[in-house]
Amino acid sequence: MPYYTFDLVVGDEFRDQGTIILENLLVASDRADQLACELSQVKPELKARGCAVRVTDADRSELYRTPLDPVPQWRKAG
Repeated sequence: MPYYTFDLVVGDEFRDQGTIILENLLVASDRADQLACELSQVKPELKARGCAVRVTDADRSELYRTPLDPVPQWRKAG
């Protein structure tokens, strides 16, 4: 199983939030969405700064990114 690293993206800065072994990118992206939701609740000031959570692989290539203030699911459907 691959390693995925999660970073808090603040402007041009990447703050390491940890690395975990997960089954695949789908599971890693779900974890990133959960982390973004938790961070937006704990530190709401980050939403106004346009922060995001990104997922990278072992080579530090970005695989996924989600904003801390995502578009609600009901808005995506339209």
